[in-house]
Amino acid sequence: MFDIEYKGANAVIFTTKKLKVVVDPGLDIAGHKDVAVKDSVVLLTEDRLRPKSNDFRLLFDGPGEYEVGDVSIVGVAARRNIDAEDQGKASTIYRLTIDDTKIAVLGNIAPKLDDDQLEAIGMVDIVVVPVGGGGLTLDSKDAAAIVRQIEPKAVVPVHFDDPALKYEVPQEKADLIVTELSAGVIEAGPKFKLKNASSIPDQLTVIMISRS
Repeated sequence: MFDIEYKGANAVIFTTKKLKVVVDPGLDIAGHKDVAVKDSVVLLTEDRLRPKSNDFRLLFDGPGEYEVGDVSIVGVAARRNIDAEDQGKASTIYRLTIDDTKIAVLGNIAPKLDDDQLEAIGMVDIVVVPVGGGGLTLDSKDAAAIVRQIEPKAVVPVHFDDPALKYEVPQEKADLIVTELSAGVIEAGPKFKLKNASSIPDQLTVIMISRS
């Protein structure tokens, strides 16, 4: 069993029995205070989302294979949405395995995965994907296309319109991804608790987690 919390922008927290994993905690670029990272494992999909505090347990910011506590992590190189094709890969996709559940965390990536990336990500149960668009990150249409490439059972949208955050460009509303995918919806509130992979609906479902 583990919990998923959404903190704004691309910041997500996974809490297991042994560990807290914080993704992209640097929220100052969105006019908000950073997510607390004390004694946590931090994953950065790109360097500009690094927290100011250094009191984390471990920090991973690139491709590789890592094992910490009860979480296995694979980092996969990706190009950022704002970068040209010849600028290299400055973002990292992460695949997390928690118990029997596999999760892909995408970040602000370019709108199509290649075969090598898809192979490295493999089969996953949940995809965490930004949907706000505006040229900064994936919009709902591009996010839906990537979801169809990966074929998960569930989608957690992040980085969408939120009046409490000051994004660099206007963002789309989160519910547009539901329309694009013609998916079912779970309104999870501020925390989504997952017992195991088999508890995820078989029909593609968007899990809406309110920012906390």
